[in-house]
Amino acid sequence: MIRRAFADLTPAELYDVLALRVRVFVVEQDCAFQELDGLDDVAEHVWTRGPSGEVAAYLRVLASEGVTRLGRIVTAPEHRGTGAGAALVRAVLSEIDGPVVLGAQVQAQGFYERLGFAVDGPGYDEDGIPHVPMRRVPDRRAPSVG
Repeated sequence: MIRRAFADLTPAELYDVLALRVRVFVVEQDCAFQELDGLDDVAEHVWTRGPSGEVAAYLRVLASEGVTRLGRIVTAPEHRGTGAGAALVRAVLSEIDGPVVLGAQVQAQGFYERLGFAVDGPGYDEDGIPHVPMRRVPDRRAPSVG
């Protein structure tokens, strides 16, 4: 897993992660939208690479007022079904103390539910794609004693 603040990204790393985001969110999903939304420079960027050095899975982390927002979560088409995306999200979640929110495409809702997220409000349209807000709150109960 590779983690970088925006200022620490090399030009090649920035190109690689943006190329994957555009490949999936703009081209594959046939959705012309402003992919570069002005938040990348304040986000932490996290990704994994496949055996040939390609970006396998990526997401960005935005922290604000005690809540962490995950966004731009994407797995390269050739790595779907391998567990690369779930492994990346789990690794990032393991390092976050506090609630985590995201906006999930409805078709990916089950993926996020399996990672401990629950729908947290009414659905909405984002650039012509149905989404639902989701939230994960870490379990803070004390472990049970025999």
